[in-house]
Amino acid sequence: MNSRSMTTVMSALWLISGLAVAADKFDPTEDALNFISKMKVGKYDWPQWGGSPHRNNTPPGKNIPFEWNLETGENVLWAAPLGSQTYGNPVIANGKVFVGTNNTHGYLKRYPSKIDLGVLLAFDEKTGKFLWQASSPKLPTGRVHDWPQQGICSTVFCDDTRLWYNTSRGEVVCLDVEGFHDGENDGPYKAEPNQNKDEADIIWRYDMMGDLGVSQHNMCSCSITCVGDKCFVITGNGVDEGHINIPAPNAPSFICLDKNTGKLLWTDKSPGINVLHGQWSSPCVFEAGGRQQVVMGGGDGWLYSFDPEGDGKGNAKLLWKFDGNPKESLYVLGGRSTRNHLISTPVFYDGYVYVGMGEDPEHGEGNGHLYCIDPTKDGDISLELAVDDKGKEIPHRRLRAVDTTKGEKAIPNPNAGAIWHYDVVDRNKNGKKEFEETMHRTMGSVAIKNDLLFVTDIGGLVHCVDAKKVEDGKPVVYWTHDMFSAAWGSVLIVDDKVYVGDEDGDITVFELSNKLNVLAENNMINSLYTTPVVANDTLFIANKSTLIAIKEGAKLKGGVKQGSTEDGGSE
Repeated sequence: MNSRSMTTVMSALWLISGLAVAADKFDPTEDALNFISKMKVGKYDWPQWGGSPHRNNTPPGKNIPFEWNLETGENVLWAAPLGSQTYGNPVIANGKVFVGTNNTHGYLKRYPSKIDLGVLLAFDEKTGKFLWQASSPKLPTGRVHDWPQQGICSTVFCDDTRLWYNTSRGEVVCLDVEGFHDGENDGPYKAEPNQNKDEADIIWRYDMMGDLGVSQHNMCSCSITCVGDKCFVITGNGVDEGHINIPAPNAPSFICLDKNTGKLLWTDKSPGINVLHGQWSSPCVFEAGGRQQVVMGGGDGWLYSFDPEGDGKGNAKLLWKFDGNPKESLYVLGGRSTRNHLISTPVFYDGYVYVGMGEDPEHGEGNGHLYCIDPTKDGDISLELAVDDKGKEIPHRRLRAVDTTKGEKAIPNPNAGAIWHYDVVDRNKNGKKEFEETMHRTMGSVAIKNDLLFVTDIGGLVHCVDAKKVEDGKPVVYWTHDMFSAAWGSVLIVDDKVYVGDEDGDITVFELSNKLNVLAENNMINSLYTTPVVANDTLFIANKSTLIAIKEGAKLKGGVKQGSTEDGGSE
């Protein structure tokens, strides 16, 4: 599709959508609080990734510090050691903080720090006191399924007295939030190796590898969400160790479980033989166009929307799908690929879905894409369709959708659902594609407030984009800021400030504004691969080895002593 055609299609969609008409600003914080109010958690808890199934990380908060000092302990409430690699984000619910990591701190006597495990840790919210640990021994198949030292990479969902999460072993597990501190072994699962108070009480466990034949690649990192009695999960099904073959193309990529019992309700294997690498995104659930939807990012680079109820026969019911890659893009191993899959979590904001394309950061920063999508449409709502030299539509292919040497081409899709597409925006109008005008691959989810969208990329840029305005088929990009270090995590917006972490271990704080204003840069001593969150007017940040609670006016005597420093490999 040429740029003129793409512009025409998207401009028409924009006018039809009515978004050009001024309206009162949508408040995503109130939106999240409305969902949380229906749960059995604290009013200002943050009980899952993004707070609600809409996944927009914009919690309420007052007097949240934008400056602190870990060495002196200024504005630091407490710090708790984690393992040596931490990728799961903190969740705060009913007086507890939960975070996934590895076992190099060694909280349990029966699992000393030299034993590699995936662990989920529970701490007291007010003091940081360790409460209990859920332990996941490494899979015997090794790094192809369970990469050494990576630990638990998912973020939990917590409601009332239970929490749900994905283990490093490809299991969906439901736990009692009290562990064995309540003196009970809640079931139906009763086969815990012991009932020590510092260990987890499993309620039920579903083995996706054993029961569904899933072959996860490197890890299972989906941060599940639950709505009603349904639990939505991306299984992680992916390629083999050689990155060429897909061992289980018919295994499900997306599943729905009964959150009370773990019973399988429906499955979908849409990515199938077209999975590029892994499947590490997380689901987003919302209502749009008069219908409930659960949207999941596939390892083939497509976004899929399903009816949460399924088809009543154990299968998913597809509503629409969207290809996030240009049809001529090519997937190759290493940094030369122009084709991506989805790692970031889709975000629902004021009627629209926002999502960015990404890859394993070891494969380079590459070229990325960010989309605003209308979820009220049906069928294939991709920007383009792939057709052969006779104009016949080509079935979905793994490595490249369109091979121009064979007369194939991409044509505009009359059913396109993209409101806008951001890859490059020539802000200085010099006709050149410059680094700071480019959207690179992202693993981070957007955060949006006051119609200002913020997103990070692996190239180290923070992008400030207008979520609503479009010019020549592109969104209005107000500014970008180069942190000179890769950003793996997502953005936090709270108290009219924007918090972003990077691999160098810095948290940069910006004013929530369409004008670039850096308020502070705080060093966290160790790398950041997670996202800051806020609950009950406290900022929680997990760096690579330590969970830190930050609160206005607090003072931690002696400052922060970092947790484990022993490192593990990555792909």
